[in-house]
This record gives sequence, structure tokens and C-alpha cells, in this order.
Amino acid sequence: MDKYDFYTGNSFDAYEFMGAHIANGGVMFRTYAPGAAAVSIIGEFNGWEEQSMERVDNFYELFVPGAREGMMYKYRIHEGSGRVIDHCDPYGFGMELRPNTASIIRDLHAYKFRDQKWMKSRTNRMTEPLNIYELHVGSWRRKENGDFYSYTELGELLIPYLLENGYNYIEFLPLAEHPCDESWGYQVTGFFSPTSRYGTAAELMELVDMLHRNNIGVIMDYVPVHFAVDDYGLAYYDGTALYEYPSTDVGYSEWGSHNFMHSRGEVRSFLRSAANYWLGEYHFDGLRMDAIRNLIYWNGDEARGVNDGGVRFLQSMNDGLRSRHKGVMLIAEDSTAYKGVTAPTAEGGLGFDYKWDMGFMHDTFSYFQSDSEERAAAYNRLTFSMMYFYDENYLLPFSHDEVVHGKAAVIQKMNGDYDKKFPQARALYMYMYAHPGKKMNFMGNELGQFREWDESREQDWCLLDYPVHREFARFMRDICLVYMNHPALYTKDYPRDGFRWLICEDNGSCVYAFERVGGKERIAAVFNLSDTARTVELELKARALRLIIATENTVYGGGKKYETNSELLPDGGAFRIEMPPQSGCLYEILAQDKLSKT
Repeated sequence: MDKYDFYTGNSFDAYEFMGAHIANGGVMFRTYAPGAAAVSIIGEFNGWEEQSMERVDNFYELFVPGAREGMMYKYRIHEGSGRVIDHCDPYGFGMELRPNTASIIRDLHAYKFRDQKWMKSRTNRMTEPLNIYELHVGSWRRKENGDFYSYTELGELLIPYLLENGYNYIEFLPLAEHPCDESWGYQVTGFFSPTSRYGTAAELMELVDMLHRNNIGVIMDYVPVHFAVDDYGLAYYDGTALYEYPSTDVGYSEWGSHNFMHSRGEVRSFLRSAANYWLGEYHFDGLRMDAIRNLIYWNGDEARGVNDGGVRFLQSMNDGLRSRHKGVMLIAEDSTAYKGVTAPTAEGGLGFDYKWDMGFMHDTFSYFQSDSEERAAAYNRLTFSMMYFYDENYLLPFSHDEVVHGKAAVIQKMNGDYDKKFPQARALYMYMYAHPGKKMNFMGNELGQFREWDESREQDWCLLDYPVHREFARFMRDICLVYMNHPALYTKDYPRDGFRWLICEDNGSCVYAFERVGGKERIAAVFNLSDTARTVELELKARALRLIIATENTVYGGGKKYETNSELLPDGGAFRIEMPPQSGCLYEILAQDKLSKT
């Protein structure tokens, strides 16, 4: 590690120097604790008796012969005030299962990846399909006795499910070690430690490798803004505010956690190194970075103004990660209107590949929660997303945050009684998959699950025993596969010539239509989101429309039997489409040379 880079915040490899490294029949331990009066190490290798570490500049280090992989340890920090407290290793590569708090020696080179083909060919998917399944490992499935599946056991179940259901990427909620299950991983104590709830570092590497060898990309949520207040973690690590702000005014986040002090070079190096660690050592294909508004603005409050240090930190970190990792995908979870989140840093942007489109998510859910009369009055709520869409590279998220804490499950958000919710949910998802932008859907949504997500129990897989949920799940699978197999729906998400409205006038009908273009293909998406059947007329330069998928098909639980690949011919110069209430259809727009001969 270049110490100048470390102090100036430019290090991406601090973890290669710090932490516990196996070498020469023992382990070299190093920690950064400039404010400590003394530091000792305690662990299984010394009977948990103190061994003093040598101070070298602001670092403490000790080589321990006989220490080996799998052994537990802690740093005993003697603070300048006389207080003594045991901490886990900030750069530790493994930790005990909560509520225990020791770090664990891990050999990062024990597992040998076999995903070279994937790593050489991966891209940020800008002109390719990107359909992300967002997953919380501990509550996707559980064993019969309630135990968690290990990382590798999870892979054996997950891979066939993703392939069958049309998802080509998975996004894991944070996998860094965290003390509280209810935080979902967003209150971190071990920024370099895969959570031991599901296994070891080598097992997580194997899971990523398994996914890659099945052509499934892997994204992980990363938390660069704040950290858990637990006293065995980063909080006042050396007896001083080493990682956090000393001032309470900006020292605590809205979640009650400590805010990182990004103006400190050592903190920037810590966070950059952690991001690089997950991408490099574990072969993750991307990071979804949490709570970016809290880095753009002081404590996320726009009224406090832009945090210039936070902005510069993001710019230089994103540039550094991209230069080190081919095809990496950097995603911002950002709810602000700050300009240039996905613009290149050379143009003053933050350098992300994608930004979550929170406006699309909120407006779309709000529309579908409304009845037909309210929808007619708020017709432009659905068209508004295209007014700003080209400002950023947007990703459309129906995420975990929208199905918890009283917000209701996606299908429960739909207007009306039980029977009316399913056709609306099918139309909702068709609208999402036809709309420009990459896609993300949280686990359980595809089942038509009415229960809000609860991290303490698995998804309600028993719902698939009921025809209405089984038919909904079939629709979700088919709309995902349609998206994955039709270039018009993904190759031109961000160029303006990939989309045009066909019907977007506020006439009280709740009818919408638009065209997607790409890969020598044209697709018309048509929606009737009212409670009344409509005849929709489309003026198109085409010889026929070929049906791809219809939400109200009886195979999905709808009330009308459709034949996919059937062709609709123009009538009097226009295409007239009979649309049932709360329905959507996707058609391929055929030129003369694509007409069938019959």
C-alpha cells in the first residue's frame, strides 16, 4: 500500500496491507489506530491473552506464528482516556455469526474462480437486456427447520429459477457483515467481511462463480455513506472520531447510524478499497450504491447545499473502479434531481452507469392505486416519465423499499378488490417492461404476493398452489422472456430515436400507446387502463401487427383467449384493436417483407 495514497484518500488497495494476511506459517495483522495509546491482539491462537502490537507511524502490526485460517481474533484498543475496548478488525475478511463479534482469519486465495469467459466478455449492458432480480438471501427461501441456506446451497436453487423466469442479473441486498437482521444489511460493521449468516468468503466466491458460469451477472448493494454505531465496530475505533464526524450536527444519519467523514483521506481510502475489494476479490459485476443523496447533499438535505467533498469522492471512486474492472456496472440509488448522476466525470457528472428512476416508480404506483375516474384526471402521471427520461441513464426499480413498512405489496397497491388487482398488476408489469430503461424487480413480486416483505421468513411459495397466483407467475415469466428476446425493448433505451408516443393525449379514456424501436425491430405497446372495454385506433406505417403477448390472455388468468403470432391487418387505414378493461398488448410492427404468406 502506498501510504501517501492512503492518507490522501486515493488508495484502492488498502485491504492488501491492512487486516489479517496469511504468510510464512503465520499471520501478519495490521490496523490503523492513530489515536490509540496502545493496541493488542487477542485470539484463539494466544488463548485470548493480550499480545502487544508494534506501533509503526500510525499503524499497529504484529506477525503471529501459528495463527491460521479460520481462527478468531479481536483488537484490544487502549484509548488515550484509559478506556479499553475490543473491536473487530475494520479490514477483517470474515466475522463470527451475530451476536458474536470476533473477526475470522480468511484466505482470499483459497477459492479458484472458473469464470474467465464471463469476466472477459461482460459489459455494462447499455445496449443489451438487463433484467435484475433483487434478492435478500435470508428470506428468499429457508430450510424446513427455518435455517438459512448457505451461499453455495442457495446457488443450486437460485440458478435454475433465474434461468427459467427470464432474469439475467441478480442484485443482493448488502452481504457485508451486519449485527441486526432487521437492518437488511444496511447497518454494516464488517465492510470487508461477507456475512457469516450464509457461510464463508470462499463459499460466496463460489456462488458468484456458479452464477457467472450460467451467464448470470451479480450486483451487490454497497453502503458508502454510513455505518453501524455498535462499539465493537468502527465507532470511535481508536478512542477518537476516526471514521465518523466529531460533530453531531452531521455525525448521524436519518437511520441513527454514524455518517462517514468523507473529507478524511483515510476514510475515502477505506471506502474505495472496500468497493474495489468486492469487485476484485469476489468478481461482483457491479455495485448498487445506497443513499447517494446523502453524499450529494449534507445529510441528504438539499437545503443544506451540495457536499462538494462527497461529490468529488464519488467521482474519483467511480473513475478508479471503472479503470480497474472491465465491464463493471455502477448504479446510484438516488432520489434527488441533481443533474449528471450518470454523466461522465470529465463532463462534471458523477460517473455512474445507471440511476434508479424513483419518479417513475412513485408516479406509476400512484396511478395504479387510483380508480378510473382519478386516472382520467391524472392521465399525464404515466406520460410524465418520458419528459425527463433522457436526462440520465435510468433503471426502473420495483424494489424492496416499496413493499415494506405499511407501503403494501405491489399487487396489493392495485386499485379495487381482490379479483381486479391481478389484471391491473399484469398491465403494470407490461408497462414497466415495455417502457425505456433497464429493469429490476424484488423477489416475491412475481408471485402476486399480498403480504409485505418480512426479512424473518421466506417468500410465500405456497401461493403457486393456487391457480390465480400460478397464472400470474406464468405471466411474469413470459413478460420477462419477451423483454429478453426482443431487441426493440432494450437496444435503444437511451437514444431518443428508440421511443415515440402513439397515443398520449388526455381525453379521459385512460388509453396509452407507444412504439419501441431497435435491432431492426419495431414494437407497439398498447394499454387500456380504464374499467371499460375500448377500441383503440393506431395510425401506423405498417402492413400488419403480430401479437407478441396480451395481459388478458386466459393462460394468465384473463378473460379472453388470444393466439400469439396472430396478425392484425389495417382497417380503413388504421389498426383497430379491441382492448378489454385493465389490459395491455405488445405487437410486433411488420413491414411487407415480414408478412406471413397465408
